[in-house]
Amino acid sequence: MATRGRPRFPQVSAPVLRPNGRGLEVRRLPRGEDRAGRGAAPGSVEQSGTGDDFSATKDPTAVERANLLNMAKLSIKGLIESALSFGRTLDSDYPPLQQFFVVMEHCLKHGLKVRKSFLSYNKTIWGPLELVEKLYPEAEEIGASVRDLPGLKTPLGRARAWLRLALMQKKMADYLRCLIIQRDLLSEFYEYHALMMEEEGAVIVGLLVGLNVIDANLCVKGEDLDSQVGVIDFSMYLKNEEDIGNKERNVQIAAILDQKNYVEELNRQLNSTVSSLHSRVDSLEKSNTKLIEELAIAKNNIIKLQEENHQLRSENKLILMKTQQHLEVTKVDVETELQTYKHSRQGLDEMYNEARRQLRDESQLRQEVENELAVQVSMKHEIELAMKLLEKDIHEKQDTLIGLRQQLEEVKAINIEMYQKLQGSEDGLKEKSEIIAQLEEKTNKITAAMRQLEQRLQQAEKAQMEAEDEDKKYLQECQSKSDNLQKQISQKEKQLVQLETDLKIEKEWRQTLQEDLQKEKDALSHLRNETQQIISLKKEFLNIQDENQQLKKIYHEQEQALQELGNKLSESKLKIEDIKEANKALQGLVWLKDKEATHCKLCEKEFSLSKRKHHCRNCGEIFCNACSDNELPLPSSPKPVRVCDSCHALLIQRCSSNLP
Repeated sequence: MATRGRPRFPQVSAPVLRPNGRGLEVRRLPRGEDRAGRGAAPGSVEQSGTGDDFSATKDPTAVERANLLNMAKLSIKGLIESALSFGRTLDSDYPPLQQFFVVMEHCLKHGLKVRKSFLSYNKTIWGPLELVEKLYPEAEEIGASVRDLPGLKTPLGRARAWLRLALMQKKMADYLRCLIIQRDLLSEFYEYHALMMEEEGAVIVGLLVGLNVIDANLCVKGEDLDSQVGVIDFSMYLKNEEDIGNKERNVQIAAILDQKNYVEELNRQLNSTVSSLHSRVDSLEKSNTKLIEELAIAKNNIIKLQEENHQLRSENKLILMKTQQHLEVTKVDVETELQTYKHSRQGLDEMYNEARRQLRDESQLRQEVENELAVQVSMKHEIELAMKLLEKDIHEKQDTLIGLRQQLEEVKAINIEMYQKLQGSEDGLKEKSEIIAQLEEKTNKITAAMRQLEQRLQQAEKAQMEAEDEDKKYLQECQSKSDNLQKQISQKEKQLVQLETDLKIEKEWRQTLQEDLQKEKDALSHLRNETQQIISLKKEFLNIQDENQQLKKIYHEQEQALQELGNKLSESKLKIEDIKEANKALQGLVWLKDKEATHCKLCEKEFSLSKRKHHCRNCGEIFCNACSDNELPLPSSPKPVRVCDSCHALLIQRCSSNLP
């Protein structure tokens, strides 16, 4: 490209490259000035010499290679810059692109060997380009497509079409690199001093990699590639100040267009982001509704658990009240018994000691029961705290759901947190179910403890019976000693009666506890029945699925039957000609229509897919297959034709009567 410091060329004509026997020759008109005195600008076609004569010290083939390399640099650089400023795909009419193909054609023709034949000399670049198919398998498509083009007649036209297709594929550099590496094969087509055999060819291949940025849309079919003249236009690369100013304007316009395209792309991206955000908002609203429903279900479960906790608390309070009353009554009874037995006998002290031991054991058992109840109460308090925490979590989730509409960017993280919290709540519910199971186990333990208490009470009753027997013996021995002792014994008997009444009360209380346990067992059995019903429903669902599969099989079988019917109908079309011939003979008969007949005339059965309709060729009526499975030759048709049973019998009778 020309710079601002470069001198103008008002009277110098554009140089023209003409092919000769060795490559390209640069010629000018007579008004050319001495290049050695002023120096060539960077990027020009000819290289500046160090002396006065241009070709005195250098090889002309090297100069030709350098000129072609510089032209390739200029054309590739100009094509990339103009394509980027142009801002769209390039067509075949684009001048820089045309000049690029001309330059590449000259580069490939440099040093090409001439192949002699009987009629003419053959010097084309299609031969080395055909080698690419053998070296690079992916190039087979290009070769096949070039050979299939209808308008190409010469090898040069095929080579030009090949270059255009390689540019569109963005693999021109790869294909030519394969050629340059295989110099042994290229030596059959090129001289040793050719551009493709030297380092300049590798440089041009490296420059061609930059063309992968360009998008080209070339129509190869409509172009006349055989008769084109490849002449390099140097006026595109020799520019003055006006061209530079126009170029700056074009650059500014291109920048404005780029900004416009950038703004349009931003608008499109913003529209796409807005639509995606709307879709996300809709999905979030749906997920929020689902979460609200799940929260409502969780609240209902919490309310049920609270009611169960209240019921358990009331039951525990009743149990504690009854146990306290029973303890107070038993303590009073024991104190009275101790006072009476202290005055009576020393032998009864041992009984009182045993009774005290039993009371201690019972009190220890009751304390254990009370401790278990306290543990249950603490567990219930923990459950209540967990329920409160769940309510707090629910409120926090509602706050986060309200904040989701304002903070769309943090939606994913908040959804993940909500999901984790829901998992935590589910884990909490599972823990609560485990706690309920533990409470059931504790109730079972309490029942076992009550049974032990009943056994101990039975032992106490036996001891009382033994004590009564001993008392009776003692009364018989001591009746004569004192009436006071009898009075005391009568009082003791009254106390024993009271104890028996207390024991009856305790038995009734135990019965109530057993009834409560039975109620709980009934509830458990009810739940088990519900689970069994669910299992039965699952079985019914599986049965319904099996029925659905069976129906699908029936549907497929019916489809196959319909296909077979279609095949039979296609076969029946072939028999229409025979039927038409029979119709000519039966023009005087009445031929019923298929729509009018719904039942067979003989067996009077309804027609269906399996029970098809058949015409009798003699009478014209419609019968089923079973009633018309006979075939006889009629006077109208020498071939055997379908006939109904009645016509078959009549025709046989006629034939038998006609016989001698």
